[in-house]
Amino acid sequence: MNHVLVFLGGYLLGSVSFALLLARARGINLRSVGSGNLGATNVSRALGARAGILVFLLDAAKGAVPILLCRAFGAEELSITLSGAGAYLGHIWPVYLRFQGGKGVATLIGALLALAPLTLMVVVPFALGLVLITRIMSLGSLAFGVGLPLASYLFEDRESVFGFTVGAGLFLFWTHRSNIRRLLAGEESRLDTSPQTKSEESS
Repeated sequence: MNHVLVFLGGYLLGSVSFALLLARARGINLRSVGSGNLGATNVSRALGARAGILVFLLDAAKGAVPILLCRAFGAEELSITLSGAGAYLGHIWPVYLRFQGGKGVATLIGALLALAPLTLMVVVPFALGLVLITRIMSLGSLAFGVGLPLASYLFEDRESVFGFTVGAGLFLFWTHRSNIRRLLAGEESRLDTSPQTKSEESS
């Protein structure tokens, strides 16, 4: 039962959409701007880079906080990992927003920062480098999804953490399926495109 409770706690926190709340505070319906996606990338395009960075940090905190709380209260390793997984899935399928959220990359990064910082520190530079070269955010997210389980395996992370990286890596490909279609068609938007470009960028 403890496993279920910590998962639900993480899920409920993950379901809070800071992107939507910040945009509403500025009189903007984020669903009708840019990609309509509730993540840091769309916030950057709609409200500017500072707002995007703030949302990224808040979304990352959603992934880290449940893990840190579980650890502080002496929870089992599986419960600790499940709390982060719950936050990740909550961002993607938020109960407060009819299960239509963002793509979860920032929340996943926050969870892994608390769970497996070494694995994260190896994979993030590789993914960011790809984004800087191509100017395509979704490519970085997909590279992140591939690199996570590989790095986790190499660094011999705990079983629960390795399982999480495998599941999260596969899930990133599912949440970015529309991006993959556009990448294959050569139609994926780049970071320097107009804020009003209608696409589903990664966030």
